Order: sequence, then structure tokens, then C-alpha cells
Amino acid sequence: MSAPSNYFYDGQIRRYISQFIRMMSDFYVAFGADRNGNISYQRVPVVYGDQSRQAATILRNNSENTLNSVPAMAVYISGLSFDQARLQDPTFTQTMQIRQRHFDNETGTYTSQEGQSYSVERLMPAPYKLTLKLDIWTSNTEQKLQLVEQLSQLFKPALELQSTDNYIDWASLTYVLLTDTTWDSRSVPTGSEEPISIATLTFEMPIWISTSVKVKKMGVIQKVITNFQELETMAEIGQTVTTVNNYGIMLYNVGSNYFLKLLKPSDIVTANTYGIDAVTAQHSWTQLIGEYGEYRANSSEIRISTPNDSEIIGTIAINPTDDSVLIFNPFNDTLPANTMQNINAIIDPLTVNVNSFLTNPAVGTRYLLVNDVGDYENGSDGAEAWKGTSGQNLVAHANDIVEYNGNFWRVVFDSQLVDSLQYVTNLTTGIQYKWQHHQWTKSYDGVYNAGEWMLVL
Repeated sequence: MSAPSNYFYDGQIRRYISQFIRMMSDFYVAFGADRNGNISYQRVPVVYGDQSRQAATILRNNSENTLNSVPAMAVYISGLSFDQARLQDPTFTQTMQIRQRHFDNETGTYTSQEGQSYSVERLMPAPYKLTLKLDIWTSNTEQKLQLVEQLSQLFKPALELQSTDNYIDWASLTYVLLTDTTWDSRSVPTGSEEPISIATLTFEMPIWISTSVKVKKMGVIQKVITNFQELETMAEIGQTVTTVNNYGIMLYNVGSNYFLKLLKPSDIVTANTYGIDAVTAQHSWTQLIGEYGEYRANSSEIRISTPNDSEIIGTIAINPTDDSVLIFNPFNDTLPANTMQNINAIIDPLTVNVNSFLTNPAVGTRYLLVNDVGDYENGSDGAEAWKGTSGQNLVAHANDIVEYNGNFWRVVFDSQLVDSLQYVTNLTTGIQYKWQHHQWTKSYDGVYNAGEWMLVL
């Protein structure tokens, strides 16, 4: 059975007790000297448990014929109360920014490089007063004197205690205060049932009990948005977008795979009509990412701002043979949505194979043209192959989209008149294209300048 969502236990009081027992765990008593004058010493064990009937039975090994072993010390809780005097703002939350050193899983050691970054939100803990009692079991007064003398000089009046070495645990430090001493629990004269002499020391410990913390994994800030305004008139408000190291990126595809390269302003990028051809940039992704955090293959992300004010988000992986290339796997639901009906193909109307494309096309067939067809200056005379069954002329420009309506071809997207951003997918290749700045390009292939992308590790 899995733990309920509201269950939380961190063993905090248990750690305070464990540290207190360790504090009491290195004391000795001396016994008489042997014939050679050598004194023997015995370390006094410390256990948790009060002198109840059950504890006494266990210590006797479940036998009435076994005497308790002494000297020994036992620790147990005698009280736990809410400390109203130390109560602070219960709604207070403190945020810490933590940066780890990179851990090498292969060697099992920390390196000198910077690792993952986290943001930790800590809630105000609850104050309590923990009362502990230490029973000192001895068989004679000499043993009791030795132990009480060793212990009493440590508490003047308190001794500091640390329950954990966790850096972000703000409740780990406390102190132990000796408040009372009972010399002997026996009455005089003593009976024969329990001949052990027990001295009891009472300690108080102000503690904090914390709830769980909220841990957020931090990404590397690659885009900084700075607001500024005219201080004198308070009228002009603007926004400046910058990117760390002023790098741009180039997104391109090879087949169905997408890749990213870093770009500086001086880098040369060559492109064809419908996408990127090549880039001369050879900048290391490994070096850039290593300066800001720890990269996780297929988990770290790149986010790219698109012209329609949305983001393309995808996971990344560094090419194992060329670290200037980043493999990009975009999430489908972040890709731009089509604004027009899909096209069947991109064709050159002057060299198209008539039998394959223009003989008895299906109704609704659409093509994107890369050249003009027909002649506007000659009475809008169309090419013979495009006249359809009705003999109606088709005259269209390069970049237009034409559609067959069952009788003739007609222009359904006029590149001379449309200036708004449009998206359409080529059904033959599965590639999406966008219409912007009076040209068709692959929808999200291209160059993105500094400030138009960010890296999230």
C-alpha cells in the first residue's frame, strides 16, 4: 500500500534523542586496582527506555534469576509540550537557492563543475520543549559519584547539540539544559527486590518540528526581460530582451529529424527558398551548458518564441559525435497550427507531369506553385494543361495556392494580396510551411536571434 498523500514523517524527535544518547555514550567508571596496581575501566552503556516492569524484565533476560547489569544509563522522554513563548509567524516562508557540484555517476565523486540548481521553500517550524530524563544505574555509591561528576561539569548550564548536518535544515541546532537532579530513587532502608541505586538527571531541550519543504528544479536563464521607463515623465515604457552570451540559434531539419546550432552575429547562414541549407558555425553546446548547470539528455528543454507569440518546446540531446549540434525533439502540441487547408504538393507549373498531376484530379486537390502560370498581360491567357474540363484559363503567380473544384483550377491563396502570417502542411512530405514577409519557408526552421529562445536544464 502506498503512503497517503497527507502522510509525512521525518523522524525529527527520534534524531534529537539519538544525538542526546550519543552525547552520553562515552563515559567510564574505574574499578579497583589489581595486584600490580593497574586500574581497570569500563565504558558505561546507554540505552533508550525507562525503568518500567517490561524494561526491567528484558534487561534480566526474562528471568527472575538474572540481576540487572550495572553500571548503565537509560534515556527516556518524560514530557513534550508546545513552547508558546518561542512561537513566530506561522505563515513565514523562506526561499533558498541551492547549487550542487556536479556528481560523476561513473566515478562516484563530485567534480569541480557546477551541477543542478534548486529552489527550496521552507515553512516556519513549530516550537516544542522536549524533556528527557537520564537514569544512572549503579551498584554502589562510588560508581554513581564518578558518573555524576563527569556529567555535571559539562552543563554550565547547557551544552549545544546538532541533530543533523543537513545544510538546509534550519532547526538542526539546539541546546541541552540540565534542570534537575535526583540523587537516589530508593528509600532507606532498601528492600531486597531491586537493590540497584538509580540517580536521575532531568534535561530540557528546545526543539523545532518542521513540515516538508517544497523543492523546485531551477533551469538556466537564457532570456532576460528588462523593463525600463522614463523617470522624469513616467510616460514612455519599453522592453528590452537579451540572451546570455548574445547567442542566436539555427533550427533545421534533415528528413524527419530536427537539429539546433549556436549562432553568433558574425556567423554566415545560407538558405534556399524553403529552408536552411548550411551554416558555418561550430560553437560547443557542451561548453555553453557546462557554464550554467547540469544537462540531462532528453529531459532538458529548448523553448523558442514564434512570430505568433507562442512557444515551440522540445527536449534536447547533444550529438555524441559533434557537440556543436543539438538534437531537438519538439512536442507536437507546441507546434504552430495550420491556418489553411493542407496542400497535396509543391510543384513547378511549367514542368509538371500532366498525366500524374493534372489528368482527372480529385475535387479539392491543392498545389503550391513555385513559378507563374498563364499570362496576365495577354488577356489572362492560361496554359493549356491547366484549363481543366471547362476550358477556363488559370493565371497564377509563384507562391500562389491553386485548387481544383471539379471543373477548373482556381487561385485560393493569392500571394500578391495576403500579407498575414499563414501556416499550411504539405501532405506529400509532411512538412509544414509558413507565409511571412511575402515568402514561403518551413514553419519553424530558420534563425532565431538572441532573446527569441531559452534553455531550461
